[in-house]
Amino acid sequence: MTQALYESNLKSLPLIGRGKVRDIYAVGDDKLLVIASDRLSAFDVILPDPIPEKGKILTQITAFWFDTLEGIVADQRTDIAPESVVAPEERDQVTGRAMVVKRLKPLPIEAVVRGYLIGSGWKEYQATGAVCGIPLPEGLRLAEKLPEPIFTPATKAEVGEHDENISFAEAQARCAEALAPFDGAALAEAARNAALTLYQKAHDYALARGVIIADTKFEFGIDEHGTLHLIDEVLTPDSSRFWPADAWQPGTNPPSFDKQFVRDYLESLDWNKQPPAPKLPPEVIEKTRQKYREAYERLTGRVLP
Repeated sequence: MTQALYESNLKSLPLIGRGKVRDIYAVGDDKLLVIASDRLSAFDVILPDPIPEKGKILTQITAFWFDTLEGIVADQRTDIAPESVVAPEERDQVTGRAMVVKRLKPLPIEAVVRGYLIGSGWKEYQATGAVCGIPLPEGLRLAEKLPEPIFTPATKAEVGEHDENISFAEAQARCAEALAPFDGAALAEAARNAALTLYQKAHDYALARGVIIADTKFEFGIDEHGTLHLIDEVLTPDSSRFWPADAWQPGTNPPSFDKQFVRDYLESLDWNKQPPAPKLPPEVIEKTRQKYREAYERLTGRVLP
């Protein structure tokens, strides 16, 4: 098995920051090298144990979706090979798990699309009959397919903090403040429209391959001209809920191909979901690795190198 990469350590490029999963380095003034580590976060807390191959799977799935969904909205890709921007002795840290991308200004929101009633949306629906202020029909069951996908933006939390669902009006206000002098409210609307289109196309594609994309989180950014771009990871097991279509049954919590398996394990522990996170048993690590691999292979029809 490939050795896990918990944290990159490049000396040839300046480190900008480390997120929950990704390490980001500057490539000149207008590009970034984004490395997907094998770190795993759950409940917005980084776990102490990496999942081997996870970063490569996330990067390869994202590249696959960029190709599959091309033409809906501009994206952050460049044609620069990651191996070409680092020192020769550092190439093993980037091969298969990194991208050189445009340096863009991110929108200050998570662009969440829900096609099924699960997670925080289910809890909110039980309490209010709505999700992010969007009223839904009465009598919906856990994991039920919604009449149509809904856009439910969220705050973009720092590491160790929790994203919070917000209304679309609040999302527009945050974008207006953060993206001036560009029309942030219009950009939020463009992001909503792009996210819904991306989700629907991806959902239909995946369903034909036996996978339900229950919900997902997109990220968007703008360039110096205010042009909207799809950025970061796209429709990965870290940013989405993937269910096997043949095991989906409204009223029950479906099995998943994503890190929900780890969340379910952590829910069984006496842990307050605050750092430090507990260690994962070897069997949970291996099972999670297998789920990520299966998601990649089902969606792409390819075997992971």
